[in-house]
Amino acid sequence: MTEIGRGFPAHQTGMPIAHPIAEARPRRFSVHGQEITDPYAWLKAENWQTVLKDPAALPEDIAAYLKAENAFAESALARTADLRKQLVAEMRGRIQEDESGVPDPDGPFAYYTRHREGGQHPLICRRPATSPDVPESGPDPVETILIDGDQEGAGLPFFEIAAAVHSDDHARLAWSADTKGSELYTIRVRDIATGLDLDDRVEATSGEAVWAADGDSFWYVALDANHRPAKVLRHRLGTAQSADETVYTERDAGYFVHIGKTQSGAFLDVTASDHETSEVRLLDRQAAEAPLRLVHPREPLLIYGVEHRGDRLFIRTNADGAEDFKIVTAPLDDPGRASWTDLVPHRPGVMIRHLHLLADHLIRLEIENARPRIVVRDLADDSEHTVAFDEETYSLGLRAGLAFDTQTIRFVYSSMTTPSETWDYGCRSKARTLRKRQAVPSGHDPAAYVTRRLFATAPDGERVPISLLHRRDLVLDGSAPLLLYGYGSYGTLMPAAFRTSLLSLVDRGFVYAIAHIRGGTEKGWRWYLDGKREKKPNTFTDFIACAQALIAARYTAEKRIVAHGGSAGGMLMGAVANMAPGLFAGIVADVPFVDVLNTMLDAELPLTPPEWPEWGNPAESEAAFRTILSYSPYDNVAAQDYPAILALGGLTDPRVTYWEPAKWVARLRATMTGGGPVFLRINMEAGHGGAAGRFDRLEEVALIYEFALMAVGKA
Repeated sequence: MTEIGRGFPAHQTGMPIAHPIAEARPRRFSVHGQEITDPYAWLKAENWQTVLKDPAALPEDIAAYLKAENAFAESALARTADLRKQLVAEMRGRIQEDESGVPDPDGPFAYYTRHREGGQHPLICRRPATSPDVPESGPDPVETILIDGDQEGAGLPFFEIAAAVHSDDHARLAWSADTKGSELYTIRVRDIATGLDLDDRVEATSGEAVWAADGDSFWYVALDANHRPAKVLRHRLGTAQSADETVYTERDAGYFVHIGKTQSGAFLDVTASDHETSEVRLLDRQAAEAPLRLVHPREPLLIYGVEHRGDRLFIRTNADGAEDFKIVTAPLDDPGRASWTDLVPHRPGVMIRHLHLLADHLIRLEIENARPRIVVRDLADDSEHTVAFDEETYSLGLRAGLAFDTQTIRFVYSSMTTPSETWDYGCRSKARTLRKRQAVPSGHDPAAYVTRRLFATAPDGERVPISLLHRRDLVLDGSAPLLLYGYGSYGTLMPAAFRTSLLSLVDRGFVYAIAHIRGGTEKGWRWYLDGKREKKPNTFTDFIACAQALIAARYTAEKRIVAHGGSAGGMLMGAVANMAPGLFAGIVADVPFVDVLNTMLDAELPLTPPEWPEWGNPAESEAAFRTILSYSPYDNVAAQDYPAILALGGLTDPRVTYWEPAKWVARLRATMTGGGPVFLRINMEAGHGGAAGRFDRLEEVALIYEFALMAVGKA
């Protein structure tokens, strides 16, 4: 039995606490002629599909172990419970509790969300579109509350609204919610006039819903037995779910299905895709009985997405070697690739991340060298202008909105020092109207902080961007602790956005940094390709290079860095813990994908077949097997000293299953020669995103910050 390591409260008080010990029950199997031993395979419940729906079905021995780990973590951190309370109070003090969103107009009404003071969940609201602007906070005298999240979630250990979509005549609302954290959403239909739900209940869906134009039916995506979105069905109001008509079935387990509505409102959009190939079908919402129309059949490595205007489609695609994407048009009645005509040509290094189409304008969100910008194109004369900002590093996002025939777009801007600002922008007038500035009730002075953009040099010479935040009065002598965040998978871009919670660390002397490592798209699609499959190790060495560059620039020092990543970023945490443990004082692995080899060999798990394009298929490819085996964190735990580690998971998580962090922690404890401590905390009432309530979530963030402060001796 091992006691808590130095720098943590229980050791400081001289009261050793024994961590739980997971029994080793080795499972041995052979892949490509190599024997693999998995000593903790038993932590994966054989009835895991049932557990997603009913957490009480978890086998007793597994439940007992997870509860013991939770009790150990709480006991070990008990002396700093007041610090956690203080952190929660600080973070809550920066939230405007009765905040209201900016209304989004659609015909006679404008829709928005808000929170009531003290409320955990959002209220979905609408008001007449012609009324004056919604107040910055508090209820609106002319509003209708369509969904009261606090009321619907009352008494439930978990509650999360996925979508709330009104019918074209504004008479009904299809809304979906998850009550387990397992992302199994139930869709219900609310009669807006009465405020009551109809008898219709559609279970086990992805949460997405698109209304037919007549408002008598809607389309949704059903999850299969392995939790994959695989079918599109049409539900007619007043009928049983068992009578729903299947309009599309995806036969390839490696493709997920999603639905949406074109911005024009004319079509249902059905997209089947994996991480590198997509295929789109359209259905006229005015003719719900009509069949789907295929835009272009799937081709390996061809990605495309569709918007509609008049008699033409506008398509964002990587066709013809357009690695960073281009925009083409095609006739609506002949939409195949042979008819695609370039409108916005490909420019290497300038990635088109998003296409937004209005009646008169084409808007695209681009990123170049980790800096985003918006480009507005007038479709009448093809003239263009750019919306950009001067800060060294910032976040910029487009809000799609509900209207199509409008001259106005909405964007959200922030930086690591500047609170979020929501702007309306006139595509013709070029006028900017500030609609909302994020309030920080406890106070915030942007001038008291500094945000910077640095670059680290990777082992192969690539320059890796780093976004930084620290107090202006910080002395950069190498003594500051630093929280280094990384993700680096799926082409996901990590925005350098404002986050009020971070101030609790930065005001205590921390530097906060985001490592924009390969596997994301901060420097274009090639940046993503260079961090996947056989090139995945670039992600890890990039992160280590960022840590070393920050040390060299005297922002911090060895053993003063706390690394943080979640999900696939949690895999990054496990990999760098194995590769460079001496750099870090602590590592926070949030819902970490650390059992990569076993998961990629298990084709029954929800995400495995769709993930093969990202990581490789180790069952079919020996090369993929060797690559994954070389870095899989669980399989590469070594007899060495490790930094302090906090691993977090969710019992009903269908994306990164609870047993991944549980197995990893058990193997770390059994193998490491020193260092630590290692903590495991499993949320027994939530899934991948953790607690759904906005204040409950603060408790989880505070736990991470509490751990980080302790890891560097500041608690």
